[in-house]
Amino acid sequence: MKENLRIAIEASIDAGEEIMKIYGKEFNYELKKDASPLTIADKNANDIINNYLTKTAIPIISEENAEIDYSIRKEWNQCWIVDPLDGTKEFIKRNGEFTVNIALTKNGVPILGVVYVPVEKKLYYADVETKESFSTILLDGLTLDEQLKLSIRITSKKENDVIRLVGSRSHMNEETKNFVNMLKKGNDKVEVVSKGSSLKFCLVAEGKADIYPRFAPTMEWDTAAAHAVCTAAGVNVISEESKKELTYNKKNLLNPWFICKN
Repeated sequence: MKENLRIAIEASIDAGEEIMKIYGKEFNYELKKDASPLTIADKNANDIINNYLTKTAIPIISEENAEIDYSIRKEWNQCWIVDPLDGTKEFIKRNGEFTVNIALTKNGVPILGVVYVPVEKKLYYADVETKESFSTILLDGLTLDEQLKLSIRITSKKENDVIRLVGSRSHMNEETKNFVNMLKKGNDKVEVVSKGSSLKFCLVAEGKADIYPRFAPTMEWDTAAAHAVCTAAGVNVISEESKKELTYNKKNLLNPWFICKN
């Protein structure tokens, strides 16, 4: 396994363990300037991930780090893109649908990604260059090497004529509802599933859903890691603006609307 991918996996698991310590207690949260919530779990997980990734000497973009000006970032050939706790709203609701997201990008393209689901102890990881995407459930008493040997290769496959659409648990807006209605006009076999955080991408990557339309704001750290998992599994994440794959380390870290589909 590539060293950077292993570092990202270890960082995500340790961050997930810290998140779960807080998840089991009473905690408060504050609202950031964009009105999104922030908890001590976000901050602690971010510290843990930064401690791992700084050893690689590759610069880091994280939701919880101070934003670095594009005049500096544009010179980066590679960078980490991190969301230490994706789905903070779901974390606060205690529904388990939150993840740790760590991606490495090169020239704006994700080349590896890790998505960890702390409540389920489920790990998704991918090497885009070798087109390999995996998942595994962490078991007590195993070393990381033993655990990774139990990983299952995932690919997205269409098995029937039902269109399985996955939407945001907290952001199902009118544009998304209109898209669903459009699909239903062309095919009466449309199933809609709601899910939080980057788990929506992962459902498409492992063939449990067919399409994830996102017609609401997301940031690069919300998508980069799961984008890597999807790409390696044969799934496209297409910008509604450019009609091409989403790109990263842009001047504006806000993503355009996109559609993730197999």
